[in-house]
Amino acid sequence: MFDLPARPEYFSPDHEAFRQTVRDFVAREITPHASAWDEAGSFPRALYARAASIGLMGIGYPEHLGGTPADLFYTVVAAEELARAGSGGLQASLGSHHIALPPILAEGSAAMQARVLPPVLAGEKIAALAITEPGGGSDVAALATTAVRAVDSAGDHYVVNGEKTFITSGLRADFLTVAVRTDPANKGPGGLSLLLVDGDSPGLQRTLLAKTGWWASDTAHLRFDQCRVPASHLIGAEGGGFRSIMRNFNHERLMMAVMACAYAQVCTEEALDWARQRRTFGAALVERQVIRHKLMDMLARVESARAMVYELAYRVQQRLGDDAALVARTCMAKVVATQAMQFCADQSVQILGGAGYMRGTRSERLYREVKVMMIGGGSEEIMKDLAARKLAL
Repeated sequence: MFDLPARPEYFSPDHEAFRQTVRDFVAREITPHASAWDEAGSFPRALYARAASIGLMGIGYPEHLGGTPADLFYTVVAAEELARAGSGGLQASLGSHHIALPPILAEGSAAMQARVLPPVLAGEKIAALAITEPGGGSDVAALATTAVRAVDSAGDHYVVNGEKTFITSGLRADFLTVAVRTDPANKGPGGLSLLLVDGDSPGLQRTLLAKTGWWASDTAHLRFDQCRVPASHLIGAEGGGFRSIMRNFNHERLMMAVMACAYAQVCTEEALDWARQRRTFGAALVERQVIRHKLMDMLARVESARAMVYELAYRVQQRLGDDAALVARTCMAKVVATQAMQFCADQSVQILGGAGYMRGTRSERLYREVKVMMIGGGSEEIMKDLAARKLAL
């Protein structure tokens, strides 16, 4: 059903060879266990190292830090193939370093990079990003967690106080990239900075959060109570955090769009497979016109969203267009792709009927996970408004 060759400017034979490697890994290491891990609310830490062994963890990172230099479409391939297991929670936690490490790679000191990146990319340590706060979601400029610099007998450090919530991999992360306000007098974006906080830092408390979907992902609430962080753990310059956060968001939103398209495809394929096997009143479901129309509506949503996302990825990789236009396209792509996922998950559960309402199918799991894709990384409403502002509408 999805066997049309991609445009050669998107995927080369090397990309497709990597795709097959990841597809085999997912079929062997993840898909057979996805339902059990979802029910357990976690997955083995050993999976990180196994993913690293085929190059999944280090895609796009420098070789001297344990990564594998690669273009954006290798990351797209990895995201699409991991999505085949139909477990967004697992995929989010396994890939949480992709939103935690970029600021360190871009602006962290050489010593910080050497300490953090190699063990994370080898699957030995886990990294997470902590930005969202209980009092504000997408309004990053208004965050309230403070980091006041102090020099005393304990050395030169920041004293961090505040809370973070909805943090993916927040419970078991060894390293946390944390957004803080280092200038309490500056209530706007200019007062924000990023700190690297070790997971075992005194004064850091972590609480597991229960949620509708993404059960296999540990999602945590963090509390910083007089948490002391060495001044050398500042990522970049004081006051430069907002720029880094926004740059990070753009990549995160693009990859969420890629994942949403892939999840929509997973639901469509599961619905088609069921419709071919399930017989009612002497005929397969797929022979019913109403079911065929549902499947075609699903396929059309997947293909149109994916075309938009691939074109955006190509523009980002080739640096085509100004920053404002790329941000607007990224916001629109996330909205279109997550809407396609929502539609396909809903229609697949409907086609599967009672089986679709039972736990264990990929469509049921993804149906529960739709909303986090539409909210996480910037809600649909925020995305539309940001795109409109970037396009000066």
